[in-house]
Amino acid sequence: DSGCAPEEIDYVNAHATSTPIGDASEIKALKAVFNTPGARPAISGTKALTGHDENISRAELANRAGRELAQTLERLSLTLYRFGAERALERGLILADTKFEFGWHDGDVILIDEVMTPDSSRFWDLEQYRPGGPQPSFDKQYLRDYLEHLGWNKQPPAPPLPDEVVAGTSARYLEALHRFSVSYARGRV
Repeated sequence: DSGCAPEEIDYVNAHATSTPIGDASEIKALKAVFNTPGARPAISGTKALTGHDENISRAELANRAGRELAQTLERLSLTLYRFGAERALERGLILADTKFEFGWHDGDVILIDEVMTPDSSRFWDLEQYRPGGPQPSFDKQYLRDYLEHLGWNKQPPAPPLPDEVVAGTSARYLEALHRFSVSYARGRV
């Protein structure tokens, strides 16, 4: 029993984050994370009714959604994350974190919204990775850093974006798309 009817939960974000990475040897070991007992990505989060997503623990997710549904969401999230993390590594990227949104259709849990895009994930360059600091990334972190530098309070209206920030964000998104393409993957093998 899930503890609540499907219509009571519109959708849930399951946020998967890789285990902390300390050095290059740990990056190579990331492939084995899913085969190591006790070593697995963190799962948390739910979609707030308003504002930003809310980070919650596994226990709180189980409390809100029911143990069975929480376990289903975790299983689905880990399967999707494993798939994406392995593909990212094959393409010279680290899938640092990502989120999945699940909903309901005819009583079944379904995956909704975007999956493993620069808007819903953080991708780091495997070759440029250096432990202990910010990482060059192919996602919206560049834009977030710019807005943080301005001191924006995250309340509407958002400040106007200079052309170079728009172009820089776009270039990072396009690089992520290029990296995930089949032709790029073939060139790395």
